[in-house]
Amino acid sequence: FDLQYLRDVCAIVRKDKVDLIQSHLFGSNVYSSIVGLVTGTPVVSTFHGSVDVSVNERFKWLKFALLNTGSSKVVFVSNYLMRTISQLAKVRSDKATVIYNGVDTERFSPGRDVSLRRELGLSDDDFLVGAIGNIRPSKAYDILLRAAALIARQSTRCKFVIVGEGDGHLLQELLALRKTFGLERDVFLLGFRADTQRVLNNLDAFVLSSSTEGFSISTIEAMASGLPVIATKSGGPQEIIASGDNGMLVESGSPAAIAEAILRLEADQALRAKLAANGLQHVRNQFSIEAMINSYDHLYQ
Repeated sequence: FDLQYLRDVCAIVRKDKVDLIQSHLFGSNVYSSIVGLVTGTPVVSTFHGSVDVSVNERFKWLKFALLNTGSSKVVFVSNYLMRTISQLAKVRSDKATVIYNGVDTERFSPGRDVSLRRELGLSDDDFLVGAIGNIRPSKAYDILLRAAALIARQSTRCKFVIVGEGDGHLLQELLALRKTFGLERDVFLLGFRADTQRVLNNLDAFVLSSSTEGFSISTIEAMASGLPVIATKSGGPQEIIASGDNGMLVESGSPAAIAEAILRLEADQALRAKLAANGLQHVRNQFSIEAMINSYDHLYQ
């Protein structure tokens, strides 16, 4: 707990005559709630994922007491996340609300690009599947690698890219697993990329292999880009996807289920077109950045 940090934030709020504080993630939500109490400033706290709050969180009761007292509203990015956090600690029902994340449908939009394929030495005939998200346990990229190994036995067309920052033992474990399966020419771990829209426009399909997801902004970015998506039943995706209509939902933790869904998409162009078209329309209707901003604006007012 950094008391000087707390003093500095209070000083900024008073000096700049801040009318409202918007915070994100558990630690910042707690600090902001304290600042709100000290300065008399309304606070809107937003939770983005259940992994932000540990089951063994120290002083959890005190932190949530401060949150419930100091925050005017507590926003969750999905109903699943609201239920999950509420199982860990009590959030006042009169303060809890759900606002889905939105995506910029002008930036993320359908369009064909082959520059990443050229960069990786892939052909236009390869069926390129992508995943986007920083490398951490909840993304379950080991499950995706195992699915890729199953697919390699049946199809030589399928190639995979994983885009996301990663280092340390988890990245090394994934690289070792890729080597064990002999997938060095089939699975590419690209690290952090600022050009995610270009990456998406190079893909034939998008997959989310997560074990848990508060919402999944990358899934709606992929749908807005006109891609058929496969996502695990990991929480947030069930509030985005109607399986078989605008995407495919599969069981989490199952390489076989992911592999089967990818092979089905590879073989069925009509299914890919249907899921992509319906997914694009669904995001534009329900998960646009305008819808998100309007919801926050209403809350602020």
